[in-house]
Amino acid sequence: MSSPARGISWEEHADLVVVGGGVAGLTAARTASLRGLRVLTVSKGGPTDTATQYAQGGIAVVGDALTDSVASHVADTCEAGVGLCDEDAVRSIVAGGRDAVAALTDLGAVFDRGRDGVVSRTREGGHSTRRIIHAGGDATGAEVQRALGAAGLPVLFGASAVRVLTDARGVTGLLVDAPNGLGVIHTPAVVLATGGLGQLYACSTNPPGATADGIALALDAGAAVADLEFVQFHPTVLFTPGGLGRRPLISEAVRGEGARLVDANGDSVTEGVHARGDLAPRDVVSRAIASRLRAMGHDHVYLDARHLPGFAERFPTVTASCLQAGIDPRAHLIPVAPAAHYSCGGVVTDVSGRTEVPGLYAAGEVARTGLHGANRLASNSLLEGLVVGERVGVAAAERAGLRVEVTDTVRPGLSYASRELVQQVMTAHASVVRDGAGLASAAVARADAPRSIPDGPAELEDAALTTTASALVLAAGARTESRGCHTRSDYPESSEQWRRSTHIRSRDGELELLEPQLTGVL
Repeated sequence: MSSPARGISWEEHADLVVVGGGVAGLTAARTASLRGLRVLTVSKGGPTDTATQYAQGGIAVVGDALTDSVASHVADTCEAGVGLCDEDAVRSIVAGGRDAVAALTDLGAVFDRGRDGVVSRTREGGHSTRRIIHAGGDATGAEVQRALGAAGLPVLFGASAVRVLTDARGVTGLLVDAPNGLGVIHTPAVVLATGGLGQLYACSTNPPGATADGIALALDAGAAVADLEFVQFHPTVLFTPGGLGRRPLISEAVRGEGARLVDANGDSVTEGVHARGDLAPRDVVSRAIASRLRAMGHDHVYLDARHLPGFAERFPTVTASCLQAGIDPRAHLIPVAPAAHYSCGGVVTDVSGRTEVPGLYAAGEVARTGLHGANRLASNSLLEGLVVGERVGVAAAERAGLRVEVTDTVRPGLSYASRELVQQVMTAHASVVRDGAGLASAAVARADAPRSIPDGPAELEDAALTTTASALVLAAGARTESRGCHTRSDYPESSEQWRRSTHIRSRDGELELLEPQLTGVL
C-alpha cells in the first residue's frame, strides 16, 4: 500500500497482531515476542476488560500421579463432551497442562497452597478427582491476567478490529478502528483471541465486550466455524430481581466444597438426575434447574453453603458479590439461576490455533480446537488458553518475514440489528432449552435488519452479534437432537446420526451449513 487509502488515517507494521487481551492472547503475544517477532496487541477495552479477569474457577491440570493421570483427565473431558470431543486434541492439550502452568508460575503467578506447602487441588463438576488449582481462593483469572499482563508488551487499547485483510496467499493486515481514526496494521499473521459470545443473551457472566467479534471476523475472512449451538450456561450465577448484563457467578468450586442446590421448599434440585448430583456436568445441572423452575413457576433456586467453614476466606470474590447484594452466605441461602457463560464452539482450528486461512489463527474461547465437544468440562478453559496460546505464538513464526501488501480496505455493507433486539430474541428462543418453532422465530426476527456499513465500536459489536446469532440459530435449528449443552424440547433425545459437528461458512455474505463432519469418541 504505497499511500493511505481514503479514510485510512494511520498505518503500522507488525509480524503478528493479537486481537484480545485475555489469557490466550497475552500468552500468544508473549511467546511470539520471545521468539523475536514484532507483536502488537489490539484490545477494544482496558487491561482487565476480559473474561479471564472474572474467572473464578481454576485451572484443570493433572497433579499427583498416584491419584490422577492424563488418561483420566481425557476421559472426564470426553464424557462431558458427549461424543463430540476430538480425543487426539483433548489428549494433546491436557498433556500440555503441566508445562503451561510451570511457565505461568515462572512469570510470578502464585497458586494456593495447603499447610504442607503443596499446591492445593479441588474438585469441580464432571471431574473424577481433585485436579483444579486456584489462586486467591476464587480469583484465579485475576492472578493469571496479572502475571501475563506484567510482560509489558505493546497494546493498542480502545481499538476495535474491523476486518482481517487477505489476498490469495492469506492474511495481509488488519483494519482497525482506534481513537485516532481508522487505520491499517500491515501484518502476515493475526491471532483472534477475542473471547466469547455471552452478550448474545440478556444475562451472562461475560464482560460487556464479549460480543463474538472473532466469530464475525473469521467468517468474513473465509474461515469456518463449528458447534456454535453449544453454549454453556453456568448453572449458578447470583440472581437479583431485574438483574441484566454481566452477573457474578457463584463458582462451581462452592458446590465442590459441599454446598447444596435446593429449591424454595428446601428439596434437592439434582437428586435422582445424575450420579454425581450437584457435581454433574454443567449442562445437566443447568437443565435440572431450568426444569425445576418451570415446574414451580419460579425464577431462581438456591445454594445452601451455610454449613461450610471458612467460606469468606475460601471464596472472597463470591462473598463480596453476595454481600453487595445484601446476602451473607454464612447465614442466608444464595439465590442462583443459569446464565450464558461459555461458547464450546467457535473458529475451527488445529491444536496450534491454525485456521484454514493462511496466517489467521485463533485461541481461547473464540476457537474450536475439539477440546470441549458438546459441553466444556469445568476449568478446562484457562488450561486451553495457556496451552494453545503458547502454541499459536510459536506457529505464527511460520509467517515472520513474509512480505505482504494491503491492496483493499473496502468494508462491505452488513445487515445487523441492535444488541437489545438480538439479546431479546436469543434469550427467548435460543437459551438453555430450545425448540424448532422458537428457533424459526429467532431467524425471522433478524431477517429484516437493514444493510449498512457499521460505524464505530457499538455498531461493529451489533454487527458481530447479529452475524453470530444467525450462525448459532442456523446450527441449532439443524441439530434435531439434544446433546451436551444444546437442548431441544421437541427432540429430547440424542441421536447417533448427530454425533458430528456442524460447520458453517460465509459465502458472499450468506451463511451456509456445510456437509456433516463426523467427530468425537463413542
